[in-house]
Amino acid sequence: MIPAPLLIHNARLIDPASGLDSLGALLIENGRIASLTGGAADGAERLDAGGQCLAPGLIDMRAALGEPGAEHRETIASAALAAAAGGITTICALPDTQPVLDDPALVEFIARRGEATGSLTILPYAAATRGLKGMELSEFGLLREAGAVAFTDGAHAIASARTMRLALSYARAFGTFIVQHPEEPSLAHGAATEGELATRLGLPGIPMAAEAMMVARDIALARLSGGHVHFSRVSTAAALELIRAAKAEGLAVTCDTAPPYFDLNENAITGYRSYAKLSPPLRPEEERRAVVAGLTDGTIDTIVSDHQPRDADDKRLPFAQAEAGGAGLATLLAVTLARVHAGDIALLPALAMLTCRPAALLGIAAGRLAVGAPADLMLFDLDRAWQVKDGQLPGKAQNSPFDGRALEGRVSATFKAGRKVFSA
Repeated sequence: MIPAPLLIHNARLIDPASGLDSLGALLIENGRIASLTGGAADGAERLDAGGQCLAPGLIDMRAALGEPGAEHRETIASAALAAAAGGITTICALPDTQPVLDDPALVEFIARRGEATGSLTILPYAAATRGLKGMELSEFGLLREAGAVAFTDGAHAIASARTMRLALSYARAFGTFIVQHPEEPSLAHGAATEGELATRLGLPGIPMAAEAMMVARDIALARLSGGHVHFSRVSTAAALELIRAAKAEGLAVTCDTAPPYFDLNENAITGYRSYAKLSPPLRPEEERRAVVAGLTDGTIDTIVSDHQPRDADDKRLPFAQAEAGGAGLATLLAVTLARVHAGDIALLPALAMLTCRPAALLGIAAGRLAVGAPADLMLFDLDRAWQVKDGQLPGKAQNSPFDGRALEGRVSATFKAGRKVFSA
């Protein structure tokens, strides 16, 4: 059902795609943006934004869903609630479900389940290799036709150089790209970043070089194949320097990072705090600063939630045995805004990495305030203070690495196709 026309006035309109940042009004009709200059027909509803920021709904390029197969961790419906509370209107869902998304029918199923929520568009990633086993390529053509937005083995690196080369070539042929987990798997058997802290805690370490090694290899394969590789959750200075050089060379290389890697450092695991056990593991402070620099200079293309729902039984274990991963949907915006408040990055470039830049990478008509564009929007208070608390987050997943963190900036309302789907 199409909602009645809605005029949101007295809003700070923010559109990173066009550079718009001014007080004004936005009219929604038939689920789309009808005007950015105000004025509405008789009978339109009116919403006074009270000077809050009105921006495109966020596009999250990396989120794991518990459904199908692990609904005790998160369902699509519960993830949709968490996403709406975080201002997210589109997510790219990882294929590491049970069963794996390596079948066209499953890809179509996930997309339909997203539509059924009425609040969230789900763009499924398909498995790059059958069963995520890194050996035999999936049926790229059929999966792309079924709606796969790109291909990845999720939390598994594609270890075989030959397989990765073929995957890049096939993805190029079908007009898409490969999302790689940049970590040399033979070196990735550990629980924390190798170094003084891991040694002091008695934890097996993963060398930071594991990330740069995989990035260097796959940049060489992108050069060889002409394919597009996207590195997800980049967390080290060495990897960022390689990506920076590849971009300067003109290669089809892009990357993202997630809020833990620019807001936390490895000290968050002190006391064996398993909520801060992530993959890749948190890094030393100088690496966090390098990630912030990558956001500032544009080396990093997008910011993702890296939402990885875990239940209590997954986390309440000795640190080395606990599952890696953190809930991230509800905190994606606010932790990004923390870097804005700290003066590390301006508001528009920060929001661009959550809206128009992922939209451009994915080739979708979203992530901007423009007449005729879908009215997928979020209204947020830039300065509203709140605290992340385990057990009080929307959705099932409560395993936030930011538990206890005080933040500024919170979503007041989220709109999907012009219909309000969240209100604080």
